[in-house]
Amino acid sequence: MTDLHQRLATQGVHTLIAQFADVHGTAKGKYVPLAHLDDLLKTGAGFAGPSIWGTALPRTGARAEYYARPTEDNIQALPWMPGYALATSSGFVDNQPFEACPRQVLQRATGRLAERGWRLKTGIEPEFFLLKAKDGRWLPADDADRLDKPSYDLKSMPRQAAFLQALGQALTDAGLDVLQLDHEDAHGQYEVNFAFDEALASADHLMLFKLAAHTLAEQHGTVFSMMPKPFANQPGSGLHFHVSLWDEANRCVFAPVADEPGALLSPLARHFIGGVLAHSAALCALAAPTVNSYKRLVVGESLSGTSWAPAYVAHGPNNRTAVVRTLPGRFEWRLPDASANPYLATAALIAAGLDGIDRQLDPGPDCTEDLFALSLGEIRARGIALLPQSLDEAADALAADEIVCAALGPVLSAEFIRLKKAEWLAYARHVSDWELQRYATMF
Repeated sequence: MTDLHQRLATQGVHTLIAQFADVHGTAKGKYVPLAHLDDLLKTGAGFAGPSIWGTALPRTGARAEYYARPTEDNIQALPWMPGYALATSSGFVDNQPFEACPRQVLQRATGRLAERGWRLKTGIEPEFFLLKAKDGRWLPADDADRLDKPSYDLKSMPRQAAFLQALGQALTDAGLDVLQLDHEDAHGQYEVNFAFDEALASADHLMLFKLAAHTLAEQHGTVFSMMPKPFANQPGSGLHFHVSLWDEANRCVFAPVADEPGALLSPLARHFIGGVLAHSAALCALAAPTVNSYKRLVVGESLSGTSWAPAYVAHGPNNRTAVVRTLPGRFEWRLPDASANPYLATAALIAAGLDGIDRQLDPGPDCTEDLFALSLGEIRARGIALLPQSLDEAADALAADEIVCAALGPVLSAEFIRLKKAEWLAYARHVSDWELQRYATMF
């Protein structure tokens, strides 16, 4: 019996969850008895490749089989599921790392950084809704959550205290450093923040968070949702990334250099941001990957009077109206929403940033204005670009971006674009209640 097997058995673990992420960032997997731990580590849990979104694997032959394989340091007991341990896995096909596995995509991206002696660290901030279904409609789980300005509401928090406490404790027991939980800007909307980490670990943490939140919300009689914008008249859910780059001596290379007093960031960081801005249209497809995402990425007032979803390609010091908010030694990438696949969004961000560094791109002057207060004409006069306003437009931008597509790889980029174009077409052909109410008797 190996040390790991013994440790897990001592913790009461009887089942391993071989978990991987599909192209949509949805957790998939199998239950594997602890007795087969060695098989899981050596070979992996097998799956029919064509049954997994985004693989483009054939139905026959050696490449028809997809294996989810963890490493020993990616197996941990789940505090909210006694007897079970999560085995966070990467995809393998024909005994080789599978190029279209989202986790492998991020590992390739972090490998490119490692070749230069760098490590990307991210702090990912998930926002989410607690919902319930009633009379065929989705509603906030808490009927009493009705304030006109619900941000940071301490009246409704106690009504969800049991779930929030269970979630915070589960994440803490799983090794995450939970910093805070709060009520966000919409009815039934919350946010949890945990400490930043290496980019791959942060993406893994986000997946673990979703697994815990889904299970615990169900146990407390609600539905956990990371749909970007479930309610038209309220703000949507973001997935903001705090981003910094570090060298082998664990020094932040985004920190300003000594001969630039008052600067928030180093020239290297500004070039990285320049790349992020230059590739923002393509990044949008990965950071805002659903039809519903583009109900969030518009300019306009939210329920509490402020929209926090960026629509303009700009950067500025502590400017939450820009797609990049700059801070001392780091920046906040405000484009991603709650439906983003954290592995793919991070990998694409790295590719864009490295392109900015390689080409020494200038991100342009800092923007200190409230961009949401400006008219579209004023925005255009300042030369500020608009983010794609539909999934179709974003998918086209991704297809035209060689740098970001190369980071994803030919198989995954083609599959992602194909799936997103199909998603848009299905939406465009759908006849909604709004259309029937408006047009059925008009003519």
